[in-house]
Amino acid sequence: MRQEGIITAYDLAIGYRTGGGREKHVHDNLALSLRPGMLTCLIGPNGAGKSTLLRTLGGSQPPLSGSILLGSRSLERYSLRERSRQIGMVLTDKTHAGGLRVAEVVALGRHPHLGFFGHLHADDRQIVQQAMQQAGIDHKAESYLAELSDGERQKAMIAKTLAQECPIILLDEPTAFLDITSRIEVMHLLRSLAGQGKTILLSTHDIDQALALADRLWLLSRNDGLRCGTPEDLVLDGEINRFFDRGAIAFDPRKGNFRIQSERRIPVRIEAEGTLRIWAENLLTRYGYYNAEAKPEDQSDVAPTATGPGCPYGPTDTLKPTIPANTASTNTTALRITVRSPQRIEVSTGGALRQTVTSFEALSDLLKNNSITENPNKNA
Repeated sequence: MRQEGIITAYDLAIGYRTGGGREKHVHDNLALSLRPGMLTCLIGPNGAGKSTLLRTLGGSQPPLSGSILLGSRSLERYSLRERSRQIGMVLTDKTHAGGLRVAEVVALGRHPHLGFFGHLHADDRQIVQQAMQQAGIDHKAESYLAELSDGERQKAMIAKTLAQECPIILLDEPTAFLDITSRIEVMHLLRSLAGQGKTILLSTHDIDQALALADRLWLLSRNDGLRCGTPEDLVLDGEINRFFDRGAIAFDPRKGNFRIQSERRIPVRIEAEGTLRIWAENLLTRYGYYNAEAKPEDQSDVAPTATGPGCPYGPTDTLKPTIPANTASTNTTALRITVRSPQRIEVSTGGALRQTVTSFEALSDLLKNNSITENPNKNA
């Protein structure tokens, strides 16, 4: 049974009102539904309107036209205090609260729940402590915000929204400027919060993490508006490929990442197992080689089919490898790479062993310099 959206929008136009009453439209006629208890990732190029959409859904920027419902009520009918009890926002703007301690910043999230004088009671302080623990930042409670790393500061701002006790959290690129470890920690924190019932919508450029962790993807394009669905549906129907179509850049549906398509297409036989095979293919693809013996479903490059530009599946639901017609067949492929270990990689041509190299670095040098068959029987 399909869930109703906790935030829904119809015929939504987003943008800005400029001087003289003029309107600058970023998008028109958007229809969307933010599903409760799910992690939704908003993806799009710079300038596509991601931040504008988030601010509009959060109520901090009015829509130009259309309707936004929070539950069954129009968003504009909520008072600021009522809205703050429902929606928490974490923006990319650097906070200017560097002179406050972490616990003090997190406590600001309690303001929608406090009385006229804004005093924290014992229950409020307990909620603040629990929010810091949940975000994994309680060990920094007495540290000043200015002393924190970017990742720690982001966790502190997420803890502030948790102290708000709001069911919805909107985040504008929460992993921007973070190192890889902090990015993974923050994304897994948000994944965990969604698993506990929070509704999370975040914008991100980290497509790998979004594909792995998001319940839903929202693809926002300057020209094509908004496309929504599960990562799996958007990958398998070719929507991801169409969305990120940049000519030389193609999405690899088998590995869930993007590759630069080399102009060279040189067949090679790869003999390796498991992880060694994956990384051998990675290196060879980088220099314009493809595994001539790969099964169709193992091909990284996918040809367009009748179901749409860039769609990896045709009517028979099989992957179509893009192999030029004038390349050698499997049986006549001259070059063979046999990876017995990272320290023993054999290069053969014409069925005869030509070289043995002792690292992928050495193999990379051979491929890059086009000297893979020079100096027969030389050990590199």
